[in-house]
Amino acid sequence: MKTHYVSANLDEATMEVLPAENFGKAQGGNGLEVICRLVATGSFIRRYGEYIQDGTVLDGGYVECTFKNDAKGDPLVTAEGLEALGVMSLEMFQSMKEQTLKITKVVADDLKTIGLDLWDIKFEFGYHNGEVILIDEIASGNMRVYKDGVIVNPVDLTELINNR
Repeated sequence: MKTHYVSANLDEATMEVLPAENFGKAQGGNGLEVICRLVATGSFIRRYGEYIQDGTVLDGGYVECTFKNDAKGDPLVTAEGLEALGVMSLEMFQSMKEQTLKITKVVADDLKTIGLDLWDIKFEFGYHNGEVILIDEIASGNMRVYKDGVIVNPVDLTELINNR
């Protein structure tokens, strides 16, 4: 997986990362958010609930992008919109989508080994030397996970992951 991570020194609490640029106009360091949904819920249901029921499995995963802009409600943007706005090419979007689906599968499969079901996850990508790379951590606060049909809050999720 292509990331900006190079190395870390846990004893000194330091990390080396590749320099990377955000996609979009970075507000507070964040320009574009990429969401992979494995199950229909949350804002997906608020938008499309007349077409699909909450909890419906989305075979293969559904990738969508939003601009990180609280004032505008984090507006959705399509691949074609990103290209038209000069944020990224369709080829870059395709690379980002493929990486999103691949990373989501790895995370979902790993969580499944401890009895957890990943419903959705958020990522931030950018580019380094013209190549699309993951530029943020994969953390419990960026995913919606269920255990036995009950949502797991991020603090408990972190504990479940760390104590396996």
